[in-house]
Amino acid sequence: MGNMMINAKTAATPALLPAGGSTAAIRCERAAAELRYGRPVLIRGNDGATLAALALDAADRAAYEAFGAALGDRHDLFLTPTRAAVLGLTAPTGALLPLGGIGFAEACHLGYLRGAFRLRDWREGGPLESEAALAARLALLLPAVVCGRVTADNPAFADAVSLELGDLDAANLANLGRFEVVARTEVPLKGIESAEFVIFRGGLAQRDQVAIVVGDPDRSRPVPVRVHSSCITGDLFGSLKCDCGDQLRGGLKTLEERGGGVLIYLDQEGRGTGIAAKMRAYGMQGEGLDTIDADAQLGFGADERRYEAAAAMLSGLDINRVDLLTNNPLKVAYLRACGIDVVSRTPVLGPLTAQNTGYLRTKSRRGGHMLDQLFEG
Repeated sequence: MGNMMINAKTAATPALLPAGGSTAAIRCERAAAELRYGRPVLIRGNDGATLAALALDAADRAAYEAFGAALGDRHDLFLTPTRAAVLGLTAPTGALLPLGGIGFAEACHLGYLRGAFRLRDWREGGPLESEAALAARLALLLPAVVCGRVTADNPAFADAVSLELGDLDAANLANLGRFEVVARTEVPLKGIESAEFVIFRGGLAQRDQVAIVVGDPDRSRPVPVRVHSSCITGDLFGSLKCDCGDQLRGGLKTLEERGGGVLIYLDQEGRGTGIAAKMRAYGMQGEGLDTIDADAQLGFGADERRYEAAAAMLSGLDINRVDLLTNNPLKVAYLRACGIDVVSRTPVLGPLTAQNTGYLRTKSRRGGHMLDQLFEG
């Protein structure tokens, strides 16, 4: 079990914490890094219970087998309520499937692949398991977690990084809206006369986010704003499966035509699931699933994005009243809940093509996006 032990300490020396530093955030960020490397973390409950957790998405066969051996083959697979429903299980707090005697390939099939068999022996998940799945999500991994209760003296996990129950919520509350400008410069863009890139850094895991200020926005009136989630396939490579690239370029042009505005470009690939999960979902879409059902197979909801970063960035640009360029009413509601006054909404529509029609119909019919204009006539 030596290959599963880690050397990082779970608590930082107080004197080394930055001003406003959150020990919950530090624990979360360290745990996310460990999970991405395929190593286990511990989740400690308020009642003294301790859960060891391993992200199935990042584990290999050896780590999976070592983890099971360390728990005496009394380990489980935690599935989100969404993935549990795919397997025909009604589990509002997630499902725990026993993994004793089940190999690595079978566990992966249960965790996130299509056509998984249903186990009759399962039980409801609890808060510790849900916290472990949230940590996997922070690491941009699938929320399928191999887990089991351990004692405090289990030597296999002596050096494992620990989380406390509630750390993810506390860290999000303390950090999601905390961003600062680290760089800004003019960048000439094709077809756009004036654009300034403003780079913000902050939030949980300290990701860099981009605001593109087009022209000279009039802050005395609602500023035209487009909040755009990254889509490497559509934005960069011109994928025909979605309308993201069209929305990006059309949004920038609209901001210029309106006399100036801001495009917030958020690192939220795959509606917040990450590029690896997005490619898994693309594969399932190729087998006939729509985008929402494909994400459900992986354990995700219809939209995993958050917009506290966008609100913080707009405030950092001294913009609090906006005309939001979007087709998504949930984005409007989210920004309003974050304190941004969304005065009006402007649609952002790209061309309807043979390749993206099914995707856009799903966004309209199942995701609530306001796209009726595309399908009129």
